[in-house]
Amino acid sequence: MRQRIVSVLEEHISVSGGLRDAVGAIEEAARLMINALRGGGAVYLFGNGGSAADAQHIAAELQGRFTLNRPALRAFALTTNTSTITAIANDYGYERVFSRQLEGMVRSGDVVVGISTSGASPNVLQGLATARRLGAKTIALVGKNPADALLRTCDVVISVPSGVTARVQECHILVGHILCELVEKALFG
Repeated sequence: MRQRIVSVLEEHISVSGGLRDAVGAIEEAARLMINALRGGGAVYLFGNGGSAADAQHIAAELQGRFTLNRPALRAFALTTNTSTITAIANDYGYERVFSRQLEGMVRSGDVVVGISTSGASPNVLQGLATARRLGAKTIALVGKNPADALLRTCDVVISVPSGVTARVQECHILVGHILCELVEKALFG
């Protein structure tokens, strides 16, 4: 058991260290979010399973606070309203649960963040494509080797250098915290 713990910790350190290659993408994602929020826009986030939890976590840090007492920011996770999600899934298919919500909310100048460890979730891909079509800037948080369709749909792709779901999710929340810190610092000092 002890050896497995050490192994997981070493793997986490190695993968999170690999995010140094994503510094430019993280910086650009932060700029997009800052510009949207500064201009009165919103940030919408979504994903499935653990990625849905990450979307909610990041939205909560932006709406509430990360480290500074400051005004709430316009950040929304599209994974929280079970009535909306199940109605859309029932009537249009699960692939549309995010794109359909965005059709009624997103506008040019907003930022949409899709989170997918595989980088190939059909509903995340459709959500990002819809957001881009409607004039929003698109950001993806993914694992290693995301789908080509995702790469074509996003303004910024932050790729964690791992195919292990747990390590990717750990790094996604690290990136989320970095983004929250950069947004707060830029907007509120």
